Amino acid sequence: MNSMFTIVRSAERYHAQHGWLDTYHSFSFADYFDPNNVSWGALRVFNDDTIAPAQGFPTHPHRDMEIITYIFSGELEHRDSLGNHGVVSDGGVQFMSAGTGVRHSEFNGSAEQPLHLVQMWVLPGKLGVRPTYGQIDFSKADRTNRWLPVASGQPAVVAPIALTQGATLRVARLESGALRHEFAPERFGFLFVGAGSIEVNEHGLEQGDAFRTHGRESLKISGKGEVVLWDTPRA
Repeated sequence: MNSMFTIVRSAERYHAQHGWLDTYHSFSFADYFDPNNVSWGALRVFNDDTIAPAQGFPTHPHRDMEIITYIFSGELEHRDSLGNHGVVSDGGVQFMSAGTGVRHSEFNGSAEQPLHLVQMWVLPGKLGVRPTYGQIDFSKADRTNRWLPVASGQPAVVAPIALTQGATLRVARLESGALRHEFAPERFGFLFVGAGSIEVNEHGLEQGDAFRTHGRESLKISGKGEVVLWDTPRA
């Protein structure tokens, strides 16, 4: 099929202000449902959250979903029913494969500074697996002016977090030059600007904007800012 792309501006997303939580949903989630915007390929949830100091999500359950949280700024504290406890900060990632079921809580680990993160859910490639948890801290150098593969279920992509789904998550912090990414035919791409001003194929994007592609699309990305890129199969 022919390639296509759509730009979704920050203000076009669903937005809710709960006092302790300022959240934007890229896809249907919780109280927001749009039958024409349930997912993008295998990417099911992409929530852009700012959490007030010492606030967060109390213990709640998940099942059969691969959940990745990327921290733009602040500290995220995690506890779960498997006995895991950890804190990740700027550029860090938490990963949880909910599998057969897990309960967890997520809080802003700072009593003074807000926490800005994106939480992303990917439909699993296998159901009923054993739940797992992990976290990784990356340095600025790991992702500055280069793609950093964070998680992948594609055999050709080396990443520290393994997914059961044939999808790949990359992040980058652009300060100079340009980055490129080529999608294979029939793949879905979702590029999100977490900070700064970016140009994607000569289209200007600001913080909170997203560039969605489907088909075969080559991306050229320049500017200054932080971006998150998903390359996924059809759901």
